Amino acid sequence: MTLTELKYIVAVARERHFGKAAEACFVSQPTLSVAIKKLEEELELKLFERNASEVAVTPLGEEIVRQAQVVLEQAASIKEIAKRGKDPLAGPLRLGVIFTIGPYLLPDLVRQVIQRSPQMPLMLQENLTAKLLEQLRLGEIDCAILAEPFPDTNLAIAPLYDEPFVAVVPVAHPLAQQDEVTAEQLKQETMLLLGAGHCFRDHVLEVCPEFARFSNDAEGIRKSFEGSSLETIRHMVAAGMGVTLVPRLSVPSSALGPGAKTLPPGSGPGDASYLRYLPFAGEPPTRRVVLAWRRSFTRYEAIAALRNAIYACELPGVKRLSA
Repeated sequence: MTLTELKYIVAVARERHFGKAAEACFVSQPTLSVAIKKLEEELELKLFERNASEVAVTPLGEEIVRQAQVVLEQAASIKEIAKRGKDPLAGPLRLGVIFTIGPYLLPDLVRQVIQRSPQMPLMLQENLTAKLLEQLRLGEIDCAILAEPFPDTNLAIAPLYDEPFVAVVPVAHPLAQQDEVTAEQLKQETMLLLGAGHCFRDHVLEVCPEFARFSNDAEGIRKSFEGSSLETIRHMVAAGMGVTLVPRLSVPSSALGPGAKTLPPGSGPGDASYLRYLPFAGEPPTRRVVLAWRRSFTRYEAIAALRNAIYACELPGVKRLSA
């Protein structure tokens, strides 16, 4: 067997489609199919069950694909070791970020990396937590910035910061006259939530579990809406459809503090001139943001450089953490 054949079976297992796997590997479908058939003959077993609509991996095939991924990683690490001998930071770093962190951290982070490690450009991927964990497992990205909790996947984890949540209400809402808000007060409101699959949705539901009940006559809440992004939800809040929670880094810098009622038009995301941002009274609900990478990843200096670049960002209103 060859590394190329192993690369092909990993691609088919990921795509569940021979044509898409061939495109991902930049080869023709017949070339990929012949190579996989040759490997199956060598191993004397079927790796994939093929039918007209989809491709399924056999139970033994699953084990072999997992081992193939390990072999490919180890082969790639040989080149990484060689690079480290010249410059430990040389070459791109493939970074995944969840949707509720990327737009607010990346602008500053990219600037910091360019200034500190210009030889290590960031190849960025935004996605849901589950998808980023899968990409980490398959070696499609090198590391990811995620919010805990998430399933234990035997990854190396470095805590970055604890980020408080902030409530967002329309400026005409009675709560907009307050300087702070409580979870009890929010339970009486129409809460706008992200769709299923977003970990930030789960974080909000931890603060107010009542928001998980979607019936129109549920006690303490009239209805919950779902939006595709935090920015979309902010526009819905500005339109008067309800209230929401957002992470602190997504809040315009001038929107919090004594006397902060409204903002000039165009000064921040989500129609900021129609929004009021309210911190929580007492201990606010928070999420822990971490950097995760495979334990087998050999570019330790690149991970350290990325962490230092993150810590060099402004990160207003969050509690910085160290390993």
